[in-house]
Amino acid sequence: METGARVVTLDILRGVAVMGILAMNIIGFSMPEPAYSNPAAYGGSTGLDLAAWTFNFIFVDGRMRGLFSFLFGASLLLVIDRAEAKGEDPGAVHFRRMAWLLLFGLLHFWLIWWGDILAHYAMIGLVAFAFRHQPAGKLALYGIGFIAIETALMALTGARFIEAARDAASSETGSQAILRWEAMRSQLGPLPPAELDADLALHRGPYLPLVIDRLHNSTSLVNSLTFVGPETLGYMLMGMAGLKSGFLTGAWEAARYRRWATIGFAVATPSFGILAVLIIRSGFDPALVAALSLGATTPLRPIMIVALAALIILISGHGRAWSGLIAAVGRAAFTNYLATSMVMTTFFYGYGFGLYGRMGRAEVYLPVLAMWLLILVWSKLWLDHFRYGPLEWLWRSLARGAFQPMRRA
Repeated sequence: METGARVVTLDILRGVAVMGILAMNIIGFSMPEPAYSNPAAYGGSTGLDLAAWTFNFIFVDGRMRGLFSFLFGASLLLVIDRAEAKGEDPGAVHFRRMAWLLLFGLLHFWLIWWGDILAHYAMIGLVAFAFRHQPAGKLALYGIGFIAIETALMALTGARFIEAARDAASSETGSQAILRWEAMRSQLGPLPPAELDADLALHRGPYLPLVIDRLHNSTSLVNSLTFVGPETLGYMLMGMAGLKSGFLTGAWEAARYRRWATIGFAVATPSFGILAVLIIRSGFDPALVAALSLGATTPLRPIMIVALAALIILISGHGRAWSGLIAAVGRAAFTNYLATSMVMTTFFYGYGFGLYGRMGRAEVYLPVLAMWLLILVWSKLWLDHFRYGPLEWLWRSLARGAFQPMRRA
């Protein structure tokens, strides 16, 4: 998100990622949390609703967040390299940026939406700094290593769900095993009626109780470090490798991008398709959802992320009008990410239009399309006159301790 000599491919990829993230976050904005992983939990699991879940499961879920993490790592390294080139202290520059990003993330979490990722990025970004001098090959290997750790963690989580379901099935009514499974099942399955009613009432109600609830659940920010922290760090290191190797800057020959995209999609797409079929055939059994959507997808995601990046770079000729629009979205990704949260929570929550839990899974993509159009139009118009998006300018000014020039010369 830092500017200087723009790397256009990074902007285009970042624009695709921030728009794609909304395609999954919309479920978190519009309905109870278990619906994110399990359409049978809420929002509909037949017809167009099932089609929407299936498409997102195969092509979107985790891939856009992963691509955004790749680009965060690349941008982080760009800022460090530019600070060193100017004779500045790269550590001071980096840690100031991460400190301010952490504050932005906390405010986003507490005041706007529980699904914030900025605070998580800031904390993982502090660790990623230690790898800045590693060559591209080693960065890629470290990234694969952290994703292997994440795969093991998710596999253990899936196994824990399957074991709990099995124990409950063989236990007597009212036993501890059944109570344990009911508590776990509600994380990835339909909420018990009382919990569902409470969730709907909270999100359809006034603003202050939502803030209080998020303050009470602040520990989830720390929990995310252990739950998805290794994966996020792995993605950031892969992004740093992608920058150093020229992959993310568009420096490779077209045939090489074509080869990586072809192989990646050939491996990942049918694999995700098989997992989707297994989950659907199970009737979206929460234990199987945990085992397959958490554990089995983790090693496949980076394969498709790389394939997606290669494909986007391959087709994003710099002279095309749509590339310029998406690049503008990417240049203002910080602003667009937070603006999306403000618009969508206002649209769905009780202090706004109160549509939380009232739309089906397929229906919620109508406001997604409207938001995409909005950010495509405003980003280009704004950046035709200004150097940065509004929040990019604020973050840059705060991190540097001085107001940065805003208007274009």
